[in-house]
Amino acid sequence: MTAGFTAVIKNLSAMNEAPLPVKLVPCPGCGGPSVYASSNPFRPFCSERCKNIDLGAWANEDFRLPAAPPLDDEGYGDQKSGDPGLRQGSNSS
Repeated sequence: MTAGFTAVIKNLSAMNEAPLPVKLVPCPGCGGPSVYASSNPFRPFCSERCKNIDLGAWANEDFRLPAAPPLDDEGYGDQKSGDPGLRQGSNSS
């Protein structure tokens, strides 16, 4: 046998061995399957496109948490600072 033939036989036998389990997770961007392993540079996303869409959404503040506006009788700013300009309803004149 030649060395090249031996290498082919080794590769074929390696292909018959059980492959390492691959963890598939849903892509947060599109919901498609995504390989969650160090071999995927975009993990947990499936592609660079999904990763960039998510980054753009963060930069655009699309993931803000809703907050109720302050009541009219509540002041704005630091109430303990003593700065009357920070309190609602104070006259600075």
